[in-house]
Amino acid sequence: MDSLNVSIRPDGDTQHIDVLGEVDVSCASELRDVIDEAFEAKPAHIELHMDEVSYIDSTGIGVLVAAAHRAREAQATLSLIKPQRNVARVLSLLGVDEELNLQNRESEE
Repeated sequence: MDSLNVSIRPDGDTQHIDVLGEVDVSCASELRDVIDEAFEAKPAHIELHMDEVSYIDSTGIGVLVAAAHRAREAQATLSLIKPQRNVARVLSLLGVDEELNLQNRESEE
């Protein structure tokens, strides 16, 4: 499996989180830690840039859903930016795509 690389780019009241690789049970805690770090800045918006994520399992999805709940409690917005088609499809099938505020998803053909 590919390794995971997660980094934060602050921009005003938005925390951009770049996620590259595969998000699974072996590395989901790394994603959770970076999201927690982003929340420490008390941003109005958190954007998870997912265009380089080729795979996500249920553990990774759980991290994202927990982050969406935390954002709502903090009166912030959380968005997933441009997830790959297969990732967007899984999120849609699970019914969490709207809760995760998917943006700029690739068109389904």
